[in-house]
Amino acid sequence: MPKISIVIPSLNEEEYLPKLLKSIKAQTFTDFEVIVADAGSKDRTVEIAKENGVRVVPGGMPGPGRNRGAEVATGEFLFFFDSDVILDPHFLENAIKEMEDRFLELATCEFLPESDLRLDKVLFKLANLSVKINQFLTPRAAGFCIFISRRLFKRVGGFDENVKLAEDHDLVTRASQYRPLRMLNNVTLTVSIRRLRKEGRFSLIGKYIQVETHLLLKGKVTEDIVEYEFGNFEKQESETVKKTLDELEAKILQMEEQYNQLSKKYTEFQTILKDSDVTEKVKGTVESVVSLVKTIFEPNKK
Repeated sequence: MPKISIVIPSLNEEEYLPKLLKSIKAQTFTDFEVIVADAGSKDRTVEIAKENGVRVVPGGMPGPGRNRGAEVATGEFLFFFDSDVILDPHFLENAIKEMEDRFLELATCEFLPESDLRLDKVLFKLANLSVKINQFLTPRAAGFCIFISRRLFKRVGGFDENVKLAEDHDLVTRASQYRPLRMLNNVTLTVSIRRLRKEGRFSLIGKYIQVETHLLLKGKVTEDIVEYEFGNFEKQESETVKKTLDELEAKILQMEEQYNQLSKKYTEFQTILKDSDVTEKVKGTVESVVSLVKTIFEPNKK
């Protein structure tokens, strides 16, 4: 019986799954098993999993898929991840130690975006803050980072397969009636921003608010109140994204990119000033900085 059973629902994850499995293989803690619950992938997801010595079982949508994986799991703890997360080498070691030291049977952790955009970092900080605050009020945890003892998972009957959306929040809400959900202090994981790219950042926030409002006012989401796709992360924007929000998001991202360029130029300028022969270099750098500043403050002028 391993200490940890890692359960990963999948559907057409040949691009992301190898990265996760590589980070799992690099763990300093080795007392674990890995189970992929596949929902009928048409690409090489299943082959990749088997090539890495992973057990593959038939899956489904995320909730049912996680349940199918948990049914065959033998570990004392179930660690639920999604295919697009990456773990630090000490993740499992630190996570299980903290859970045992704090006598936790239900936990989650902070998650960081696989992105250099400040906007994405801010959005993720807000999401983490929400989880931290709600752990004492209305417990919430993302499905890609739920850690729960197998006995508690069985006690609450696993994920409710009648729930269409926010099945992860529903699980921790029911489980927290027996054991409190707590945010781990010593681990973080990295998550791709593919859903942000696909849905549009502000459109996705709107969907989350709509789901959260439904949870607060009506309870479980047992009907399709918003559009949700599993395993389809093409990079085109959703047709439901509002034009005004798209324009606002594009403008913010453009400004951020310009800010990043300006910061880079400033760093280059500081480096050049330390050089003894700076005359021509300073001239060229100043000209490029001036040109960049003009594009920021006069974006419509050519």
